[in-house]
Amino acid sequence: MTSPLLSVVMPVHNTRAFLDQSIASILNQTLQNFELVILDDASTDGSSDLLQNWARQDSRIVLHHSKNQLGPVGSSNFVVSKSKASIIARMDADDVAHPERLKRQHDIINMHADVAAVGTLSEGIDSTGRLVRPRDRWRLVRRSAFTPFPHGSVMFRREAFDRTGGYRHDCPHGEDQDLFRRMSLVGRIVTLPEVLYRYRYHLTNATFSIYARDEKSNGSQHSENVVATLYSLGAMRLWAGYSPDILGAMLAEKSLRLDAATLKTLTWASWGSLSPGSLRYFLRTMIRARDLVLGLHIKNGRPYEWRSE
Repeated sequence: MTSPLLSVVMPVHNTRAFLDQSIASILNQTLQNFELVILDDASTDGSSDLLQNWARQDSRIVLHHSKNQLGPVGSSNFVVSKSKASIIARMDADDVAHPERLKRQHDIINMHADVAAVGTLSEGIDSTGRLVRPRDRWRLVRRSAFTPFPHGSVMFRREAFDRTGGYRHDCPHGEDQDLFRRMSLVGRIVTLPEVLYRYRYHLTNATFSIYARDEKSNGSQHSENVVATLYSLGAMRLWAGYSPDILGAMLAEKSLRLDAATLKTLTWASWGSLSPGSLRYFLRTMIRARDLVLGLHIKNGRPYEWRSE
């Protein structure tokens, strides 16, 4: 059997409500020469039956099952280890890929030998699929410890993944950001400025669970890490349609320093507690305005390199 041009990898744990849309968005890509490696990571919500139905319908799907839950790091390393291609695309089981996503990313990796990984800009949707957070090209030009693209949108070279040791446990800002920081030491990490991915905000999101876990254990973190964790947790709640609900945790946290980042997050959390709807409206307006301004300088089709702080 001929090896696929790409391996798309998707860990799944209890995402039945979103699986059909997510899998269909990959199978309907304009680039069709790929395998879709899926791990059912001990799901208990009926995801397993749904995945088996999909695997029977399309021979490109390679389905694995784990009786014991491996978690975000273990399941992510597992699906990569089971993939065959030298180029690997990540896909999260609750998100949606644009039909041109794989082709556009693969073109970039083919054209630029020094690129280790390429992600794409995204827009945010809620659990119903309604657009809640617009594209934000401003993220392409600012220095940040976080990549401008969501984890599920990335395509990377297996060689770069293997050289950096894959995903690691106990990372302060998540296993994905830790991986990309290490990958940036062996090749360029770039982002396409077009929206080729839709990131879903909901309270059963794996990222939400990670930040919620970090919030409970934040006593061992530095002040700036506590603020970053709480902000990310609050943002997930806000864009999912709820109050950020982090003000109490911030006020109770004794390690916080009253620096600019803390004061900004306190203001944001207070506003979100009083009126989450008006905060979402303000943020959407601000994001659209700065995206419009950046549109005068950002060129579609050109990859923009990410550099951490």
